[in-house]
Amino acid sequence: MTNRRKFLAGAAMAPAAALATPAIAQNKIRWRMQTYAGPALAEHVIKPAIDSFNKIAGDEMEIELFFADQLVPTGELFRAMQKGTIDAVQSDDDSMASPTEVTVFGGYFPFASRYSLDVPVLFNQYGLNEIWDEEYSKVGVKHLSAGAWDPCHFATKDPIRSLEDLKGKRVFTFPTAGRFLSQFGVVPVTLPWEDIEVAVQTGELDGVAWSGITEDYTVGWADVTNYFLTNNISGAWAGSFFANMDRYQELPDHLKELLKITMDSSHYYRQWWYWGGEASLRVNGTKMQLTSIPDQEWDQVEKAALTFWDEIAAESETKARVVEIFKKYNADMQKAGRPYRYNS
Repeated sequence: MTNRRKFLAGAAMAPAAALATPAIAQNKIRWRMQTYAGPALAEHVIKPAIDSFNKIAGDEMEIELFFADQLVPTGELFRAMQKGTIDAVQSDDDSMASPTEVTVFGGYFPFASRYSLDVPVLFNQYGLNEIWDEEYSKVGVKHLSAGAWDPCHFATKDPIRSLEDLKGKRVFTFPTAGRFLSQFGVVPVTLPWEDIEVAVQTGELDGVAWSGITEDYTVGWADVTNYFLTNNISGAWAGSFFANMDRYQELPDHLKELLKITMDSSHYYRQWWYWGGEASLRVNGTKMQLTSIPDQEWDQVEKAALTFWDEIAAESETKARVVEIFKKYNADMQKAGRPYRYNS
């Protein structure tokens, strides 16, 4: 009792500030971020980076991560972030229905890239970062950082060995990719991400053109599809981290820098995870049989992409600037030769 009385007396005499929660903990910055990815995929494409950020930020800041469609549908991500309903987003521009001039280039813009390293070079060395920053600043959103994901392949229930086999196939894909592929008879279908596996099982979908083989295995689509087409319509998905502009501007400089470093860490992780995974599962995977469309026939698709580029460029001055960068970049890579491009 004596010890207890002494403790209580000491507490009563102590300054109020000494008993209060430390100021840093009281003022901890809390963000809510939603990714386009479901839980299994998010374990690789974003969660390691967010876990690292929270560990380093400690009592200063915490980012709470939500998966695809948990807070809002993916197609409403941009509006929710712009309004401040959520603080940050990981997505491509296309999927989150961004109202900018660059939206069409997010996700899989046909044949804009051949390899995953093309995407960061286009953004960091060929001027796409500046264009994205301009476009998102106009609408109150901070474009934080762009990076590459996997290539875009078809995973289907029935084999695809010719362009004729694509006709009538109901496929889950990205808006712009669907717009491009529809000229070959593909029927683009939009569904919530978590419904795709069941839709393929029930026959509502014939397949997906949303990812490479690494994601097919990771998210379960390899369990409901039988064939993987080795031809792709893009060498890498282009996606980004975004934040509500006001919330981003409120951050102290050292937390902005920490955010940048952990986003870079996320980009690096995906570079090797996808690159190695795509090769390993083609060689060692047992769930899907590989098929191919002959190069001479697939060349029709590649030529159609260049026409598609010009159609997009004609829509606005900003789109024309981006397409011109793609043309310049790909011309440079062709001139550079192997290993940048393998010319026939």
